[in-house]
Amino acid sequence: MNEPIPVIRAVDHGTARLLPDVDRERAWLLTVDDAPQSYVDLDAPEHLEFEYARRLGHVVDCAAAPGAPLDVLHLGGGGLTLPRYVAATRPGSRQEVAEADGALLELVAAHLPLPADSGVTVHAADARARLEATAPGSVDLLVADVFGGSRVPAHLTSVPYARAAARALRPDGIYAANLADGPPFGFLRSQLATFATVFGELALIAEPGVLRGRR
Repeated sequence: MNEPIPVIRAVDHGTARLLPDVDRERAWLLTVDDAPQSYVDLDAPEHLEFEYARRLGHVVDCAAAPGAPLDVLHLGGGGLTLPRYVAATRPGSRQEVAEADGALLELVAAHLPLPADSGVTVHAADARARLEATAPGSVDLLVADVFGGSRVPAHLTSVPYARAAARALRPDGIYAANLADGPPFGFLRSQLATFATVFGELALIAEPGVLRGRR
């Protein structure tokens, strides 16, 4: 049996690499410009390698009764790790993914294809534009995991964006975002303040070491 070999491609926003995991037969690490983006195990989509992905997975697990399907909108796609997780743990879910890098989506579709019955529809589209085109009150869970380099794009951090997110959600819907920041957490604090103007309840999930500035 041939060993899998890395795949390197120029995509719209840099150079993407798919690197095989030597310890898991059909698992791959996706990087863009050497920054880790996604980890996908094609044989075990419920496996979440990255810590932040496990945190988002916990939100998925608590969003409804175990196994109940959800309507999910993902802003940011990468290797489609979380859509695969939702499809595996909540069969029958309807999921939409907005990923601005069309060439990256083509790479993922070619080498990390979704199961035919995944219920996932992928769009090469700007996250904010796709969100604003979403029917009001149609989403149970909205997941934002969008980065330009190491930063969340500015048009996904404003009060109007938070209002658009709330508008897309059902009354008991959940907005979950992956945010990157470090001490003194100015961006994190500003995002909590921004979303507090729109959402009545907020929760911050992180390892204590991160909040203490050690990681």
